[in-house]
Amino acid sequence: MAATSMIPGYTYGQPSVARSPLSLAELDDLKKAILLTDEDMKYLRMAGDVLADQVEQILDLWYGFVGSHPHLVKYFLDAKGQPIQEYLGNVRKRFGQWILDTCRRPHDQDWLDYQYEIGLRHHRTKKNQTDHVAAATQVVPLRYLIAFIVPITVTIRDFLRKKGHSVEEVDKMYHAWFKAVTLQVALWSQPYAKEGDY
Repeated sequence: MAATSMIPGYTYGQPSVARSPLSLAELDDLKKAILLTDEDMKYLRMAGDVLADQVEQILDLWYGFVGSHPHLVKYFLDAKGQPIQEYLGNVRKRFGQWILDTCRRPHDQDWLDYQYEIGLRHHRTKKNQTDHVAAATQVVPLRYLIAFIVPITVTIRDFLRKKGHSVEEVDKMYHAWFKAVTLQVALWSQPYAKEGDY
């Protein structure tokens, strides 16, 4: 993966990132609700080490999945129905960094704020703005953010198996990944909720 400064639109920890309306204490409560423990964080870091040199293969699989479904790829098309290649490429670079961030970043204020930023970028609040594109769609429906928990989770196990870890270790990394993805999707959904409902 490229240095984060070389990733277009990757603004983790920068002043331009919106402040999350959720407090760190509320984040801790949410982590408890999904049973994310210190042990999970240990195995998540292990998963990061396992996945680091497999990021491109993972993205190939995920992009192939999206690209094979017209109802999913349409969020990367222009008004004429053509793929916006630069947009796809920029998102791919950020998606690859997201894999590593999921496993390695501490859950501090910068991390919490960036989860909010990711949610805003899928919502009509900021969709298409990061890459300055005129895409045909102005929002990724919340139902697809939630649904994507499944393919992004179930496809990761085979990659976690590739470095010779025990079945038990793979299982623990897999469950930590599942919890981490669910946590993030819960955070990304905030912009979609009516005020007072989140």
